[in-house]
Amino acid sequence: MSSEASDTLDQAMVRSSGLDTLLRDLTDRAVQEVPGAEACSITVRRAGRLLTLAGSDGMPSGLDLRQYENGSGPCVDAAETGEEQYTPDLAEESRWPSYAQYALSTGVRCVLAVPVAVEGESGAALNYYGVRAGALDTGRDAARAFAARAGDAIDVALRIERRRQSAADVRTALLSRSVIDQAVGILMARERIDARIALERLRRVSQDRNVKLRDLCSQLVARVSAPDSHRRK
Repeated sequence: MSSEASDTLDQAMVRSSGLDTLLRDLTDRAVQEVPGAEACSITVRRAGRLLTLAGSDGMPSGLDLRQYENGSGPCVDAAETGEEQYTPDLAEESRWPSYAQYALSTGVRCVLAVPVAVEGESGAALNYYGVRAGALDTGRDAARAFAARAGDAIDVALRIERRRQSAADVRTALLSRSVIDQAVGILMARERIDARIALERLRRVSQDRNVKLRDLCSQLVARVSAPDSHRRK
């Protein structure tokens, strides 16, 4: 891959406002950099199942999903085995007959799936699609080089996303704890009971109504905080 392409990928990482933006930029760049590629997608196994993180402009709908549903196909095999999968002509492909028939119906004739090493995930692949038989024959080296470079970017993006999700979980937990404490305080003042009994009552009502404790407490706090509630007192 040229140094210009590498610089462009680094710039994309800096410019990106999120995982989706970065990965879409990567797949679009792959189409530009790999001879014969008309579309590109990124497959990653997360939470025990394969999914497509991003697809380039012009990516035919369902190309990857059909493989996930069938449990077979070039990108599935590349992600699960860690071995490159290439079919120069789907019209003559016997490994994935159902998928080959579907891909041909979308205008795809040639597929190259290159495994990508991603930290914390059990399988990933960068998938290149061509519309002519043998379209990717001369682009395989460029595709491998781009996949190696993209792997680093995907790794960084996923780590950032995991940290953001972890921070969001902490904020949610803190907010939940805060509203529960407020609701407990309201019951303690109203009924002159201690915190343990107040919390037990809230939990019992939550179970009886099949409502999350956090949501029940939020409703109670909102009713007490409403302007009309002060006038009714």
